[in-house]
Amino acid sequence: MDTHGSDAPNYVEARSEGAVRIVVMAGEFDMDTSGELRTALDPETAGISRFVLDVAGVTFVDSTALSLMLQPALNRPVVLAGNVPHRLARLLEITGADQVFAFAPTVAEGTVAPMPPRRG
Repeated sequence: MDTHGSDAPNYVEARSEGAVRIVVMAGEFDMDTSGELRTALDPETAGISRFVLDVAGVTFVDSTALSLMLQPALNRPVVLAGNVPHRLARLLEITGADQVFAFAPTVAEGTVAPMPPRRG
C-alpha cells in the first residue's frame, strides 16, 4: 500500500522530442519536493507545442504539484500518459482537472494523439 509520507524518493526526467516535452514523474510530489517538476513543466519553455506527462509511477500529488501540472495547459495541450494511479485520478476528478488534461495509454501515443478543440 502506498502512503504519503514514506521515504520513497521522487523522480523527474524531462526530454524534448521535437516540439513535444516528455516528463516522466514517479513518487511523491508536494510543496517540498516539486522543484525539479517546476523546472520540467516550465510553461515558458520555447518551441514546445505539447507536454506529455508519464504519471504511471506517481504515488502522491498535492495542490502545489497539481498546480505545476496545470501551468502549461494554459496555452498548449497537456497529455497524461500511462495508467493514471487511483489517488491521482481521484484528485483530478475532485478538482475538475480531469477536464483540462488529455489522456493516452502510453507516452508514444500521447505524443501523436489528436487533441480536442480548446474550450474558449
